[in-house]
Amino acid sequence: MTETWVSTLAQGKADLERASTAQKVADMLRERVLDGELAPGLRLSEEAIGGALGVSRNTLREAFRLLTRDRLLVHEHSRGVFVRRPTGDDVRDLYAARRVIECGALAKWPDVDDLKRDAVRRPIEEATAHGAKEDWAKLGAANIRFHRGIVGLAGSHRLSEESDRLFAELMLAFRVVSDPKRLHMSYLPLNREIVELLNAGDVDGAIGKLRAYFDLAEADLVEQLASL
Repeated sequence: MTETWVSTLAQGKADLERASTAQKVADMLRERVLDGELAPGLRLSEEAIGGALGVSRNTLREAFRLLTRDRLLVHEHSRGVFVRRPTGDDVRDLYAARRVIECGALAKWPDVDDLKRDAVRRPIEEATAHGAKEDWAKLGAANIRFHRGIVGLAGSHRLSEESDRLFAELMLAFRVVSDPKRLHMSYLPLNREIVELLNAGDVDGAIGKLRAYFDLAEADLVEQLASL
């Protein structure tokens, strides 16, 4: 009986290899979203991307399917695949998830090593440097790394992977708003205050500041999206 079902696995070997490659392609494209390189509304060319990566059309379409499931892409009939434009409802849902994940992870600060703490501290300096150059896309990417560092305090690969999906979707919302300077420069000081509270050992204060930050950022982003 065991030999029968094991032998049938070989029939799916090609599908497995294609799925594995498709996941890697999806991960690469998601990183481009996190880095601010893929803008909402951008049409993705199968020919260009497939040629650049050297993957088949079927593999690329599977990667697109995975990213559509993650709400990063949308398929429009007879028009193609586009980078998705998040809505106000998307933003509300994203921040509801972030409050649970990041506030819980921040409570782990006293228990982690300096490597994980530096993953929270370092992006603040990077964001400050990008802000001085008025490079808002890179500042936004540094902000995402700051929050990735917070999630990393939990020490859970599952939480980090899920949060990367949330962050990529949030980055798309950041790219839609008309005034990225106001959006990002308003919250960089709050991020710095969170780190200062953590360095001073006031973890509860940092969690409270993060919750206040989320409330403010959610309302601001929803308002800006509604005005477009």
